Amino acid sequence: MDIIGEDYSDAVLYGQRWEGRAFVRCDFTEADMRGLVTSGCTFTECTFDRTDLGESSHRASAFRSCRFRRTVLASAAFASCTWLGSVFVDCGLRPITLEETDLTLAGLTGAVLRKVSLRGLRLREANLEDADLREADLRDADLTGARLRNCRLEGADLRGARLDADGLVQASLRGARVDVDTALAFAAAHGLQLT
Repeated sequence: MDIIGEDYSDAVLYGQRWEGRAFVRCDFTEADMRGLVTSGCTFTECTFDRTDLGESSHRASAFRSCRFRRTVLASAAFASCTWLGSVFVDCGLRPITLEETDLTLAGLTGAVLRKVSLRGLRLREANLEDADLREADLRDADLTGARLRNCRLEGADLRGARLDADGLVQASLRGARVDVDTALAFAAAHGLQLT
């Protein structure tokens, strides 16, 4: 049974355990959700403005088209989750654990994910403009179609990552570790002729 349009603003939900719940267009603004544990839950078009989700843990939960503004996600863990189409603005994202999490179409403009492991994650068509991913682990990540204008990838590990030519031109890649295929794509994207 879906919970639709409920107002959880300022609610104290500290340390609760939720399993198989579905929330649609619910408002969690300024809620205390520290230590929350979710399993198999779905949040669709929910608002998490100034919500404290620090030290929370989520497994097989979906956050679809949700808004996170000035949300605390420090020390949160997401495993086998999806952030499909969700938008993150001025959020505290470090440290954070993301395993097998789908960030397709996520809005992470200006996000600070420095030194975070995003290894093997799906970031297809994510907006990472002006994001700080310096020294991040992006091995085997799928960045196909991601918007990377002014994205800082200095020192990041991009071995096995899939990037479009636009991303290779628009992002700052100084000192990034890449494989041969990415190096060749980088050279071609910058107009170098390989013989």
